[in-house]
Amino acid sequence: MRILVVGSGAREHCLAWKLSQSKEVKEVYCAPGNGGTSLFATNVEIAPTDIDNLLKFAQNKKIDLTVVGPEAPLSEGVVDEFLDKGLEIFGPRRELALLEASKVFAKNLMKKYNIPTADFEVFDDPCQAKKYVKEKKPPLVIKAEGLAQGKGVFVCRTIPEAEEAIRTIMIEKKFGNAGKRIIIEEYLEGEEASILIFADGKNFFPLVSSQDHKPVFDGDKGPNTGGMGAYSPAPLVNEEVFEKIIGQIFKPLIEGLNEEGKIYQGILYAGLMIKDNQPFVLEFNVRFGDPETQAILPKLKSDILEPILSSIEGDLDKVDLEWDERFCLCVVLTSGGYPGKYEKGKEIKGLENLENLEDIFIFHAGTKRKNNREFITAGGRVLNVVGLGDTIKEAQQRVYQAIQNIYFENMHYRKDIGNKALHFFLKGKMV
Repeated sequence: MRILVVGSGAREHCLAWKLSQSKEVKEVYCAPGNGGTSLFATNVEIAPTDIDNLLKFAQNKKIDLTVVGPEAPLSEGVVDEFLDKGLEIFGPRRELALLEASKVFAKNLMKKYNIPTADFEVFDDPCQAKKYVKEKKPPLVIKAEGLAQGKGVFVCRTIPEAEEAIRTIMIEKKFGNAGKRIIIEEYLEGEEASILIFADGKNFFPLVSSQDHKPVFDGDKGPNTGGMGAYSPAPLVNEEVFEKIIGQIFKPLIEGLNEEGKIYQGILYAGLMIKDNQPFVLEFNVRFGDPETQAILPKLKSDILEPILSSIEGDLDKVDLEWDERFCLCVVLTSGGYPGKYEKGKEIKGLENLENLEDIFIFHAGTKRKNNREFITAGGRVLNVVGLGDTIKEAQQRVYQAIQNIYFENMHYRKDIGNKALHFFLKGKMV
């Protein structure tokens, strides 16, 4: 098979890497890809949202399957365009990509299907929004409705912070049209986790749990980013919690959509807050998570092509996946200043020192290949360093030791990825 992976981040590097291991896959193309994908796949200079040229490329190259990484092309209807031309593609149609593209759409569906989530109100007028927060007791969470690359969510612990968030989103329009409407919702206490499922419209198959780390600094301080690291599995997702996630969240959503004649096919991601073994949905995403994917797929022993094709063909009930029982941990290396302004073009040194390290994987995000195996920075999130270990501590130690081999000017990363799992174990909940 010829595979086209759409996107340029570490998630797409990881997906392309895993797909390239399939015996059924002969060629992998990445549009546009990055420095890392160029080492084993063919990069194609087509932007993820340039749907016309993606379509032409897939037709000309006789691509057998297209896998979409980022949310933007899904929300713009890339799946509809491909399917209308008779081309196989993995992901939901535009109508259901609204689960991520419109937080209002998603919250209304959760309310309709009695899916546990935070109470909320929707505003399209900043004055009314400010009036509302003055009547509420903080903390509050304020979210831009649309796509904001993981940066449109503000946890506001005071009324002035809430007013500033409203001003940033709706008046200064930091996130453009994504901030035309906002959601103001109650602040949920607890600990976050993520669950992804493959879905074929009727059946669904869950992947192992994971936990993302959004804030840029240690201790969950600073502004939200696209993700600074993740690990899998998340120990707080015990059997009881997992069953509730399946029974109270995914089952009513997939069944409810199906009863309305809306067929969800692809990956569906639930960002969750868990308190006292009760999960609440923070958000839905309609694609593989980033960086969760990089902490999940190295654990997958099975051919990833099988559940992807089964999601498209409608026979996920026949799929069974085999997993590595070890922990997997991912740390994201970013350019200094991210998620704000940052410089590009910094030489990356030391990657060759990691090539022979056992159970260590490097997934490129914002990189360009200079020549041969030399790379420079080309984005905010630059590299993902991933490692497996029998314990979360072992995986953590391997990854942070590996990072010591890498250098680029103003390199930044969190030093505490995995600590939440360690604290969980230390509390005696698991030995």
